[in-house]
Amino acid sequence: MGPLILRSAIVAALATGLLLGERLLPYFTSQSSIIALAYVVTTLVVTIQRRTSTPPAPRLRGAVTFWLLTTALISHILNNRGESPLPGLVVADPALAIDNWGLFLLHYVAPGLVLLDWALFGPHGIVRWRDTLLWLLYPIGYGVVMIARGALLPEINVRYPYPFLDPTLNGVDGMLLALLRVVVMLAVISLAVVALDRLSGFVSRRLTAPSIDPAAPPSTASAPSEVTDH
Repeated sequence: MGPLILRSAIVAALATGLLLGERLLPYFTSQSSIIALAYVVTTLVVTIQRRTSTPPAPRLRGAVTFWLLTTALISHILNNRGESPLPGLVVADPALAIDNWGLFLLHYVAPGLVLLDWALFGPHGIVRWRDTLLWLLYPIGYGVVMIARGALLPEINVRYPYPFLDPTLNGVDGMLLALLRVVVMLAVISLAVVALDRLSGFVSRRLTAPSIDPAAPPSTASAPSEVTDH
């Protein structure tokens, strides 16, 4: 599968997931998916125009990969408690099934395809470990804004998008402890994204390096012929 086909599949998964069901902007899933969709569409346009497979802004690409993986893992581990999403795709209620299909595309299919693109296609080795600090600013800032929004606007729709942001459930101390666990999880995910980039670059270099036959004798340069001055 080439990068053009894979990135087109990412666009299709993100766009379809956003259109199926009700996607409210306060949710991190909606925001990160819109950002990812904009980036991948831009990547397709730029790479087609330049006739190259190298995507623009590789550090932003790393951030987008991290944010979508954050969406996937938090949804699966914290929201769904590790349960399989597949039964929700075949529920009797058609409207609920459509909504579940949309979430499945955003929480599983699109992040998986983006991760595959990150691993298979370069450039590798450009993102740095300290870039993860910048990547973390968005999800951490999102959490702070959502908590402040819910506290200042108690009557607003979707007051706290996620349970771990809601201080009314387990108190402020419980919320802070839950947030700490989430931040640690995010830090691990971001480091794993960079580590995968390093590993992919290493494997790519090994596969493209010229092979050397250890049994072949070392090449010796012929000595220059002696010139005799007559």
